[in-house]
Amino acid sequence: MAMTLSEKLAKNLRALRGEQTQGAFAKKLGISRATLNRLESSSQNTTLKTLDEISKGLRCDVGDLFK
Repeated sequence: MAMTLSEKLAKNLRALRGEQTQGAFAKKLGISRATLNRLESSSQNTTLKTLDEISKGLRCDVGDLFK
């Protein structure tokens, strides 16, 4: 069964965060720790604005978050 977009985003964010705390990683991304927590658990849909903030924080394209 194929992963949903939210599951792909969650998996990639967890992998990119590595050993960093959610708080530190969220600060780097320009989002709240609570938002990062919900995104990493696939329990929240995100907005284009949030995806833009995350991609800026990671210096990548939005599409890279879903590979």
